[in-house]
Amino acid sequence: MRNRSQMSLAANHRAAFTLIEVLLVLIILVILGSLAANVFTGTQDKASISATTAQIGLIKGPIDRFRLDMNRYPDELEELWEEPTDSDDADKWGGPYVEKLDDDPWGNPYEYLAEGEKNPDKYDFWSVGPDGEDGTEDDIGNWDSDEE
Repeated sequence: MRNRSQMSLAANHRAAFTLIEVLLVLIILVILGSLAANVFTGTQDKASISATTAQIGLIKGPIDRFRLDMNRYPDELEELWEEPTDSDDADKWGGPYVEKLDDDPWGNPYEYLAEGEKNPDKYDFWSVGPDGEDGTEDDIGNWDSDEE
């Protein structure tokens, strides 16, 4: 009987993985995971830039409608969804022109300048982009589109 238990114990040891085999599999999985993360990170960045560009294009309509009603561009974006308290402006105001804007895909508020620096005859509307800093090359604004 002792021989059988020794034989079954030896069979169990042969069927198990060694520590080195387990570590090798884990290393391979970590490498594959990091490669996949790099692929998806690039895709996420492209999607965020596309979403931001689309949002910038969509805000053009509400700002232009505000300008038609009020004979001026809004001084601040909040004027697009908050009714003015001045009775003369309230009579002309046809809003809300848009729902309150969410932050850009990187969690930063959109920037707006009624008297545009990059669009001198219009307004500037932009996102500070992935780096979160204003005035850098990754800023995405209405001056990037072909329409402006």
